[in-house]
Amino acid sequence: MNDLLFHGLLTATFVVAGMVKGVTGMGLPTVAMGLLGMVMPPAMAASLLVMPSLVTNVWQLFSGGAVAGLVRRLWPMLVAIVFGTVGGSALLVYIDPAWSGLALGSALVVYALYALWAPALSVPRGTEPWLSPAVGLVTGLVTGATGVFVVPAVPYLGALGLPKNELVQALGLSFTVSTLALAAGLLLNDVFRVHQLGLSALSVLPALAGMWLGTRIRARISPRRFRQCFLLFLVVLGLELAARPFF
Repeated sequence: MNDLLFHGLLTATFVVAGMVKGVTGMGLPTVAMGLLGMVMPPAMAASLLVMPSLVTNVWQLFSGGAVAGLVRRLWPMLVAIVFGTVGGSALLVYIDPAWSGLALGSALVVYALYALWAPALSVPRGTEPWLSPAVGLVTGLVTGATGVFVVPAVPYLGALGLPKNELVQALGLSFTVSTLALAAGLLLNDVFRVHQLGLSALSVLPALAGMWLGTRIRARISPRRFRQCFLLFLVVLGLELAARPFF
């Protein structure tokens, strides 16, 4: 792939991923990993999404005033995410890219199918002390192995009964910690290179442009309808990635 085509693909990917995040409040790393994973090893794709994911998630995290309370409530999950992600990142680096793609595709399908039907879940407050770190550890392992940090943290946070604005911030908090932990894991495994950091930083602008566009679209169409189309797209994309080792 020549440089012009590569940079065009990178820009288009992060515009689309940012647009999805602007409409739904999530999905930038999921879309970016899915699209980039079709043309490059998942470890390289994960390296490229570090900066745009971090910037957009920090923006989302500080969109309200509930940060301190959320950190106090969710810190066991966040700590477990760090350990799971750093430990699991070796899988993203060292296993065959085809099988890493299988893991990524499976994670996309599981997340999308859950979100399409979204059974109403509720987590009793008394179970959080033991359930929160367990969810964090599994999320971290999935993040480390696939570069996607939505399963099972997103369904879990949605089941805590948080007000809408606090839920958006909680997602931003979880995603920010996951992004930093993934970057640390890639650094420890000698995968996150300086030139990739530059490419990752260049991807911030198209990601922010996509977020701005997404917020404009959200004001004009039904977010629910857009979300359904997006999730169906993820199912198809995930199945394609998961099927690669068998063909």
